[in-house]
Amino acid sequence: MSRDPTLNPPWPGARPLADTFFDRDAQLVARELLGKVIRHRVDGRWLAARIIETEAYYLVDKGSHASLGYTHKRRALFLDGGHIYMYYARGGDSLNFSAHGAGNAVLIKSGHPWVDDISQADALAAMQLNNPDARGQARAPEQLCAGQTLLCKALGLKVPDWDGQRFDWQRLFVEDVGERPARIIQAARLGIPHGRDEHLPYRFVDAAYARHCTRNPLRRGQVEGQDYQLIEDKHP
Repeated sequence: MSRDPTLNPPWPGARPLADTFFDRDAQLVARELLGKVIRHRVDGRWLAARIIETEAYYLVDKGSHASLGYTHKRRALFLDGGHIYMYYARGGDSLNFSAHGAGNAVLIKSGHPWVDDISQADALAAMQLNNPDARGQARAPEQLCAGQTLLCKALGLKVPDWDGQRFDWQRLFVEDVGERPARIIQAARLGIPHGRDEHLPYRFVDAAYARHCTRNPLRRGQVEGQDYQLIEDKHP
């Protein structure tokens, strides 16, 4: 059953995405999540990151977790759009949202810290404490969420807390803050094993933040039309 976040907003004027936003085709959701802001309330602070990189996955896609079959652990992937699926990747937590159709979902691949009147400088400082570098020093903001596990660590998102849950407007949600990428890069996903549909162009990157995502799709040697497509944003 779809829920209306306007009935119980976390603060006046908040614009959480409704479940219906996610209950659409995974590639469409992956594209339109770019520019949206994840907010997670921890110890009274709203930690926040703008989504700059996503990947879409489908049940029929050999690179997806859902293609391995239903299990209780993967149940969120088989529920309607707007359920949270989290798992461990290389020892860290990863965040996904279910989309329309059983087994279809979007992986939040990377983000960029977001600071505004709700998520202020003290929230950014808390994120830096959550996710220090190898020397224990504060990471630069552009490096703080530059990868799926770095993002979750900075935001304090953990598998035991959120896997299989729905959004909680008072604790965790994705907000439309009015930001739209002018250009979007579409390319093959990262880390998909050979023979597992690694060629499918289901990765989407906000071109303005390409240098700060998991791996820059515009790095030297990459050729437009061959390694990636550069597309104009279709938002009205």
